Amino acid sequence: MTDTLPPPVVNGHAKPAVSLLKFAPEPVPAAVEDVVVEAVDRPDNPLADWLTVPDVPILPVWARSAASLKANAVALGRLCAWHARYHALRAPKYAVRLAWLAVKGLVRGMRGLWPTLAAQDQSAAVKALRAQVKAKPDDVDLAVRYALLHRERTLARRWRWGTAATAVAATAVGWWLAPLPVQAGMLAAAALPLAYLGRGDDVQLLDNPTPPLRVDMTAQQLNDALRAAGLLKAGKGDDEGPRVTCVMGPVRDGNGWAVIFDLPKGGGKTAADVLAKRTTIAAELGVDEIQVIASRVRAAAGGNAGRVSMWVADDDPYLGAPVKSPLEKLERFSVWEPIPFGQDARGNRITVPVMWQSLFFGGLPRRGKTFTQRLMTAAGLLDPYVRHYVADGKGGADWMPMKAVAHRLVMGAEDDAVEALKAMLKELLAEMERRFVLLRGLPVSVCPEGKLTPAIVERYNLPVIFVTIDELQEFFTAMDKEDREQVINDLCRIARRGPAAGFISNFASQRPDAESVPTKLREIITLRYSTQVVDQTSSDMVLGKGKAAQGADASVLSEDHRGTGVLVTGPASFVTVRADFLDGPAFAELCQRGRLLRQKAGQLTGDAVGDVTAAADDAGLSIAPVLSDCLDVMRHTDRMHTVVLLDRLVNLDEDRYGDWDAERLAAELDRAGVDRTTRQVKVDGKNLAGYRRSDLEAAVPAELLLSARRVDPSPSTDPATDTPSGDSVEGA
Repeated sequence: MTDTLPPPVVNGHAKPAVSLLKFAPEPVPAAVEDVVVEAVDRPDNPLADWLTVPDVPILPVWARSAASLKANAVALGRLCAWHARYHALRAPKYAVRLAWLAVKGLVRGMRGLWPTLAAQDQSAAVKALRAQVKAKPDDVDLAVRYALLHRERTLARRWRWGTAATAVAATAVGWWLAPLPVQAGMLAAAALPLAYLGRGDDVQLLDNPTPPLRVDMTAQQLNDALRAAGLLKAGKGDDEGPRVTCVMGPVRDGNGWAVIFDLPKGGGKTAADVLAKRTTIAAELGVDEIQVIASRVRAAAGGNAGRVSMWVADDDPYLGAPVKSPLEKLERFSVWEPIPFGQDARGNRITVPVMWQSLFFGGLPRRGKTFTQRLMTAAGLLDPYVRHYVADGKGGADWMPMKAVAHRLVMGAEDDAVEALKAMLKELLAEMERRFVLLRGLPVSVCPEGKLTPAIVERYNLPVIFVTIDELQEFFTAMDKEDREQVINDLCRIARRGPAAGFISNFASQRPDAESVPTKLREIITLRYSTQVVDQTSSDMVLGKGKAAQGADASVLSEDHRGTGVLVTGPASFVTVRADFLDGPAFAELCQRGRLLRQKAGQLTGDAVGDVTAAADDAGLSIAPVLSDCLDVMRHTDRMHTVVLLDRLVNLDEDRYGDWDAERLAAELDRAGVDRTTRQVKVDGKNLAGYRRSDLEAAVPAELLLSARRVDPSPSTDPATDTPSGDSVEGA
């Protein structure tokens, strides 16, 4: 049956009177000569197997990259240094053993030389003639032959003994007259051959320098472990049963054993089954599960569904001194490049691309979750064309340095902070819609994929927007149900649609359950990272459902693994990473560096422009720290009770304000120049002792306050209706 296609319809008319579309003429196909290609791999070609090019790398794994060659050269140098230290420490022992072996060699040498010195090669003939002479004493000719042969043997003995004695005497005199270094060399030249001659199967000059291994692994041990885990069938009788096929190894690889193996066919087991049995395999190998790094080898790397790459570390690979973030030494960085994040178990550098992505960080408190989340934001600090929106539900000191850079900064989860968060999300949504309208109006030559590009960022002043929200659960628990649902919907819209407009969502929570962070928000996050959690269920809440069964299980981490977590980058891609270390002072220094970059590029906007402390630093002046901190914690309200103010100061810096009371706070603010117009303030219908923000600002020098209040207006939130000047829309 043949279907007839209807004619094209334009704007509801089969034959429009006027067409606004200009169609390019159809190209005339050029005459193409038929090229006959003879297939080599035909079944009837006897040379097919011989002519087939093997699809395997020519070079071994360790020689396929400059980095691998360098790493192996460094490892060889470390091994040689270890051997040198090993033998140098045993030099006195070797000297005694050398002397003893030299004596044994001398004895053996004398035994070997004695037949030559005694001319025993002629003794047999002499003894035979002697016996004949005794039998025939009257035979004169026989007696003469015996006398001549005996004399010949005697002369040989004298010559050989004389030569040996002369050589020994000359050597002794030469050694005696030689200087000490030459004497040592002559002694070594004589001792070493003698020691070699005196060696035996049970005695060697040097000890065995094999480094002691904490973990030993053979193919047999691997098969036994897999069989105990139920991944290999047990044999019958004396038959051991099926075994894995080791494609590589087991071989030493760094501080552990590496092996790549194929599961036997017919067993019904896959690489995913091996990953799910990691704990059992580790127990059978006698190591902790954190030491077993297993992954499936995909087809792109020459693998299949039953091929597994496994690395078993000698010790816990995630302990030791933390590695500082390379961001500390960089002057600038582009978020369009992958962000340096940390190292895996073997020390390989792990980078994370964040453009077009959204991130979620979870885990128990005090496991380095916030420090790791700050790595992403820190990279954005070094890019002046990144605008930061930051909200911290805890309201502590972790994110306070961002006040020098952030376009919007929300601290705490009190009522005023919640309202500020809602306003920030509304501003973000309006900016996102404005950008989509703008991007839709750009010509294809400028915006070919309908997404933000580095050229569009600078040309139309559309910086990448970093939305960082820490301690999400604090905001959600502080909201009523209606506000909570609205905020969740806003966050979902930003995480789902924002990446195309240049929005990077960077969320974190301590309790990623359905109540604290809803599933519909977590499920649209593309990149996830989890530090230690209590069980596999909590791990799956952060990393995704079923990830623990695939091997991505953050519950195997211990309390010693601070800053270490499991990073999931795709449906079947994950790695345990020891994140780079970026402490508070280093992060604060990056914030100041980011402020200078934005000032030079004209990109300092929003709350960062109105930061009084930063304005004082720019002017070379200083204000009292307590005054600066009070202004920071009162950034979302114009008045606050003293009790609440003290609580927020303690939350900001417990070491400084932990033992302060109302009297000390009043005294310190008085010394800072604060003149209170009233000692009672009314908040939420309660008239208690407190402070007005206007009184605190009055203590700041007027020129600083005026400078800080020159805040650039936020970008227009009205949808763009006109095409940007200087560009014509193609195809209109």
